[in-house]
Amino acid sequence: MIRVVIDTNVLVSALLQPEGLPAAVWMLAFSGRIEPCLSEDILTEYEEVISRSHFRCDTEIVAATIRAIRKIGRYVKPTKHADGCSDPDDNMFLECAEAAHADFIVTGNQRHFPAEWKKTRVIGVRELIEILIQQED
Repeated sequence: MIRVVIDTNVLVSALLQPEGLPAAVWMLAFSGRIEPCLSEDILTEYEEVISRSHFRCDTEIVAATIRAIRKIGRYVKPTKHADGCSDPDDNMFLECAEAAHADFIVTGNQRHFPAEWKKTRVIGVRELIEILIQQED
């Protein structure tokens, strides 16, 4: 199974546009097609960001989303510090990817990340879906 670390912006986009490609990534995770890798820092950020008032997500939807992600996620405890991102707040995704031996980091903001981190490629949502389609052929 493909292991992925999913950037917070993909979760936000999925909640704001339930018919879009970011939502499809989460549906792939919930259906077991990909394995989302998480650390406590990432889960904390997910909850903090989607709870922001300007996203207008109902508190019950936020709680249910976090519960669902907790259920399907592969938890890791990063032990190495990373400093490869232009935005230091994004380094937690690199750290998680390294600890989980993730295949991909999926983000809507590739410019903040290096193209690769250790053995993990940083890709966009569309590229992940294209890779999965190619695997089915």
